[in-house]
Amino acid sequence: MRFAWILSTCSIVLIAGCGMAPNHSPIVTSDPATPTVSAFHGRVHGGQAPIAGSQVYLYSPATGGYGGLATSLLNSHTGNPPDSSGHYYVLTDSTGGFTIPANAYACTAGTQVYLFSVGGNPQIGGGANSAIGLMAVLGTCGANNSFANLPPSVQMNEATTIAAAYAFAAFNYSPVQMSGKGGSPGMANAALTAANLVNLGTGDANTTTPAGNGTVPQTEINTLANILAACVNSSGPSSTACTTLFTNAPSNPAPPTNTATAAINIAHVPGANVTALWDLETPTAPFQPSLTTSTPNDWTIAIAYTGGGLNGPTDVAVDATGDVWVTNNDNNSIGEFSPVGAALSPAGGYTGGGVTSPNSLAIDQAGNIWITNQGTTTISKYVPGTGFVGTGFTGGGLNNPWGLAIDPSGNVWVANLGNNSISEFNSSGTAFSSTGYTGGGLNDPIAIAIDPRPVIWVANHGNGSISEFFTSGVPISPSGGITGGGTDDPLGVAIDSSGNIWFGNEGNSVLSEFDTNSHEVSGTGFAGGGLNVPYGVAVDGLGNVWTANFSGASISEFYNSGTAISSGTGYQGTLPANLALANPEGLAIDPSGNVWVANDGNDDIIEVIGAATPVVTPLSVALKNNELGARP
Repeated sequence: MRFAWILSTCSIVLIAGCGMAPNHSPIVTSDPATPTVSAFHGRVHGGQAPIAGSQVYLYSPATGGYGGLATSLLNSHTGNPPDSSGHYYVLTDSTGGFTIPANAYACTAGTQVYLFSVGGNPQIGGGANSAIGLMAVLGTCGANNSFANLPPSVQMNEATTIAAAYAFAAFNYSPVQMSGKGGSPGMANAALTAANLVNLGTGDANTTTPAGNGTVPQTEINTLANILAACVNSSGPSSTACTTLFTNAPSNPAPPTNTATAAINIAHVPGANVTALWDLETPTAPFQPSLTTSTPNDWTIAIAYTGGGLNGPTDVAVDATGDVWVTNNDNNSIGEFSPVGAALSPAGGYTGGGVTSPNSLAIDQAGNIWITNQGTTTISKYVPGTGFVGTGFTGGGLNNPWGLAIDPSGNVWVANLGNNSISEFNSSGTAFSSTGYTGGGLNDPIAIAIDPRPVIWVANHGNGSISEFFTSGVPISPSGGITGGGTDDPLGVAIDSSGNIWFGNEGNSVLSEFDTNSHEVSGTGFAGGGLNVPYGVAVDGLGNVWTANFSGASISEFYNSGTAISSGTGYQGTLPANLALANPEGLAIDPSGNVWVANDGNDDIIEVIGAATPVVTPLSVALKNNELGARP
């Protein structure tokens, strides 16, 4: 999905760098300082049975950028000699138990920490198995090497491995090649997301998130765990279970040689070889309940969140910390959720400020939330922590306002579906456009986006065209708009890192792409990938294009070249029908690579875990810093 380039990086480090063991990063020549802390304990299980003699390592992802090697945190006080790379480990006993002594590790406050176990002898396997690789996310290191909410004994198994692989999918290339960029909230939020999926104290997949308002697909996580367990509890890498797993877990970025890397690769390409992998689950599989009646559509893991005032959610945006904001068209409110989906807004949402039948929202560079109100022909401004400003802003040609976007100067641009115009307001809500800007082919303008130059782009739902404007309000496009490229009643628009413009088309369910010179790139449109009335459009940090398919109950992913990555049915997840994707509209990508979808049909929002590449949020900041479509 997004890691093809890393193969060259793997060849630079060591051949083992994308493979099994942690024998490929710089040798540790001295022990780090180790403040006095408590030891912590854990157990390693394969298919619910102990694994003896497994080497357990402690790592922290690197923070210098993507594709780097994780940092080994253990030292000589483990009581075991280092491996060939100078990395220390502890061994599991006959019960799968291990202890990391208080003076055997040190972590930097604010960094994320995880366990990785290698090899060992599973009690229900066929002897020592070098194909075993298991992971568990401990969380973020606090003061004096502490971890919040760490259970007395950490359970590490196939389910915790799936949670780690998916939560950190945007940052991991192998269990020991994991990194991101310092200063972004992405990795810290990813560590919290892992705790949404699995309980470290029991090793069991959750049914609901710790905050209580998120439904977790436990049966799917158990099924994926069972797929790994088939290899873990086998005679080793040459067993049928392991060769089947390694053959069908996509080689992205490299062919897996252990179960942890296989989990990572499945998370990276969740639509590949679904049936072949599902067939590895047996009737006596150890993790239950599981998906036993039919093959899933794909291996995306999605959580559905309720509460916080959700009622007819139509649009979604992510702020600088990773909080998620939603418009609720049916109860005249907006909602706020934490990066892990906990409802921060009250049961009725945030109301007031003129919010009436809100359609769209955008977040400015100061973190203020701007909303278009279909019901009152106004736009509203919400200041987090303070509340709404006034009762809504009027004028400027507003008429059935729909889409909106923020330019690099902090000005707010609005597409007016009711009078074929676009409006501009400053950050205080004062209109620049007395009656709205017209011309350029505007015809039922429904969505709007701004490229880095900046130039304003508008999707015209009424005449199957797009329009282009200078920020002065002067049209660039001709009176009939810009056509071609497959444009047919476009609904959504997004800008990639090259400044190219992507439109999702309701009329023919294709994607259109234009370059900055208004030339079509997409021919007759890019099709496939499950596109079915693509509504919201977003671009991730590698330039891949995502859509919410209003009539397809799915989301789609495309390479920036226009080639579909998702299958012909898109990504659907395995949530219960009353929570699953249904008439999805807006979608957004967060700094952890999660895809958030406003799910109008079921009055919830859905988070697809680790499916995309992270982006800078909010989009207005990314635009101002010329980082649209860039990793944070």
